[in-house]
Parts: sequence; structure tokens; C-alpha cells
Amino acid sequence: QVQLVESGGGLVQAGGSLRLSCAASGFTFITYTMGWFRQAPGKEVDFVAAITSRGAKAYYADSVKGRFTISRDNAENTVSLQMDSLKPDDTAVYYCARSTQLGNGEARYVYQYTPWGQGTQVTVSS
Repeated sequence: QVQLVESGGGLVQAGGSLRLSCAASGFTFITYTMGWFRQAPGKEVDFVAAITSRGAKAYYADSVKGRFTISRDNAENTVSLQMDSLKPDDTAVYYCARSTQLGNGEARYVYQYTPWGQGTQVTVSS
């Protein structure tokens, strides 16, 4: 059974940091690009960051570039999102997801990912 479980969310003041983790199981983790998305209240799900299967390429939404860092540990089947210099606009539910795209081409769209984790709440206070 394929499973993605996020952790690490919470409440933080603006300018602070959080580290999200996603534990994957039930599939050959090293085969897949992994991504992070987020959904703010009343808004659509937005791409945040993704990393290719062996970690050779990472890419980000413009809104988080320079503040967030995605990484993966293929020995532990985990993907992480280090979030620094957090802003109130970063408040959202954050989701980990597995890409269906093969190779190292970029995958930035919701339809390119399945399955998804249950999400973890990040709240940034001003």
C-alpha cells in the first residue's frame, strides 16, 4: 500500500523556520520525483517545490525561491522541506506527493502527482 505521511507542521512567528518531513512507503521511492504543494484557506492547491528521483535537480515556485529548500534521503525514503524566513502568506496546509512523471523533466502541476499525503498545517503569525 502506497503511503505518504507528512509531519513537522506547526505555529511559528514571521521570520521563523520550520522543517517538514514526508515518510514514504509501499513503493520504490528512488524511482520517483517527489513534490510539495500547499493550499491556503479558500485558495487552490499551489506547487511549492520538487526534487528529482536521485536528487540531481530541485526546483521551486517563485514565491518560495531562496527561502525554502527541498531535499530527500533515498536510504530513509523521506523527502523534506526546510522553510526559512517564513511569512504570514506561507500559512497553508502542506502536502507531500509523488510525481507520475518519468525522468528529470519538471513537474509543477497537481495533475502530475498521485498519491498525496494527508497534509500538515503550517501557520505563520505576523
